[in-house]
Amino acid sequence: MTELTQPLAATPQTETKTALRDSAVASHSTTFAELVYAHFDWWRALRDDHVPSATKAGYHDALTRFEARHGEIVNAYWCSHVESAVALTHKKRRLPWATPTSAFHRESDWATQNSPDIARELHRCDELAVRAKTVLTGVRRLICMQLVMASAAHLLSLVDARAAHTDTAKAEAALEQERTALTEAEAYYREAANGQAQIVYFVGMALVAIVLSVGAAIWLAIDWASPVAALVAGALGAVVSVIQRINAGKFQLDYDVGRPYALFLGGLRPLIGGAFALAISFAFTGGLLHLPVAAAESSNDRRLALLVVSFLAGFSERWAQDTLAAAVPQAGAKPAS
Repeated sequence: MTELTQPLAATPQTETKTALRDSAVASHSTTFAELVYAHFDWWRALRDDHVPSATKAGYHDALTRFEARHGEIVNAYWCSHVESAVALTHKKRRLPWATPTSAFHRESDWATQNSPDIARELHRCDELAVRAKTVLTGVRRLICMQLVMASAAHLLSLVDARAAHTDTAKAEAALEQERTALTEAEAYYREAANGQAQIVYFVGMALVAIVLSVGAAIWLAIDWASPVAALVAGALGAVVSVIQRINAGKFQLDYDVGRPYALFLGGLRPLIGGAFALAISFAFTGGLLHLPVAAAESSNDRRLALLVVSFLAGFSERWAQDTLAAAVPQAGAKPAS
């Protein structure tokens, strides 16, 4: 406890107040570190049953300036024995129905200088909060930030417990529980981020598929063209393939690269499926492969068979690759004597 309170004891209370007032005057907003020091001054005076008006005014002024820039503090934990704290702020957006912007704030260097195990877990909280704020949106971001805040508050409470000389075994068990809770919060973030990336990916895929379908419908209404029909069938096959993988829970994306990249990848998927379908259709029409229909069948039946094969080529790129790879050697083989 002596090491924890030494920085505060080495500085007189009047000097601390003067520094806070000077920093508040010099800047239009208050940093979280300044707010923590002002709160600790106020809390220490409150425990002594004597709160000077300057201390109270300084704390409320720092709180007002901080919330004016970062939003309202909706959840916070202030250490009782040292000037450290964590807080979660919600800043309202211009649109009244829009989800508020969440931000995680931490100042715990004094509290964790003798607790590197807790400091590591708090660093995990910082990293998860940055990822959630940057990648997630809406309700998922709010939930993830609340989970981060809960873990950080519990970790700082363990610092207070160590300063109060509580049972070491209980403190270690509680720390292990917080590690598990933080791991579960990270798992929630990964699941939420992947689901959000899937939505962006699907939007890009659907836009390109719609454009191809509309263009193909206009073309085919004027005149039948096997390559155009194969292109749109392969694009639709690719879309159905992705939907099936999403429903099966087997579709993972790189969610930390940003939404434009996920949108771009989604737009490529129907084009890739259409390209394979074109290659398959050319292989059938060029004689490399033969449609599994009788020669006496009508042209409509052959067209339908070609559409089915093109859809399969877009649905399964591996099947299309294997089919083309098996067809090329057969085309170049010499007839037996």
